[in-house]
Amino acid sequence: MKMTIMPALIARCVPWLIIILMGVCWGLTFSLAKIATNAGGSAFGIAFWQAAISALIIYCFSLSRTPFQFPKTHLPTILLIALLGAAIPSVLFFLSAPHVPAGVLAITTALVPGLTYALAITAGIETKSFSRLSGVVFGGIAILLLAIPKTSLPTPEAVPWVLLACVASSCYAAENIVIAKKQIKDLGPVRLACGMNILATLILLPITLYMDEFIIPNFPFKSLEYAIFGVGMLNAFAYTLFILSVQSYGPLFASQTGYIVTLSGVIWGMV
Repeated sequence: MKMTIMPALIARCVPWLIIILMGVCWGLTFSLAKIATNAGGSAFGIAFWQAAISALIIYCFSLSRTPFQFPKTHLPTILLIALLGAAIPSVLFFLSAPHVPAGVLAITTALVPGLTYALAITAGIETKSFSRLSGVVFGGIAILLLAIPKTSLPTPEAVPWVLLACVASSCYAAENIVIAKKQIKDLGPVRLACGMNILATLILLPITLYMDEFIIPNFPFKSLEYAIFGVGMLNAFAYTLFILSVQSYGPLFASQTGYIVTLSGVIWGMV
């Protein structure tokens, strides 16, 4: 009897362990973004290197399993995911980072589950459910009650930057729906994460050069370089798990990692 219960219990815990792990990793990126921008890093420059480093790490990992192939049939979908999941929100978050505490930036991700649920209902992926809706709402309220008293609230001048970070969270919610709606499971989470980061890199490179915000790494590394590499490495790991979670457990469940991001982001900021 015990032998049959344990595997079932482990199977039920795995999805929750995945979103907790994602949330802890992503929560740290807000503090690293703050360190990078305070060290002189530009928004487009950091966003470019985040995508490039993530693409390189995932590509090398994919080569250890199967040869990487970029499917042309999925190109429009991957391009949309690259815009909504990497290029646009990364730039918006990095633009906001110098003006907003890392903990407050993390709090904005609490919007993602609610927005995802609303969009999922509109797209016909989720059905209207009072229990689900109340769970999402009360989960968000609980995180805000925990986080806000422990975080330095922004000055009135910082409010527009907070709103900009909220737009970035809206992009993540829309991305959740695209991944779930398109159902490109034949690509797999590793190759999808790799493809979207490659496209995000290609999108951001000319813009970064045009804006004159390209960052040339210095050797030996200092805080700027270490922070950028850390963001890229964490993004590669967490984003692959995120796509796996959306494809396996649905966009609403995966979006709840936003609550973990919020709480861990505040804790990392304090650390």
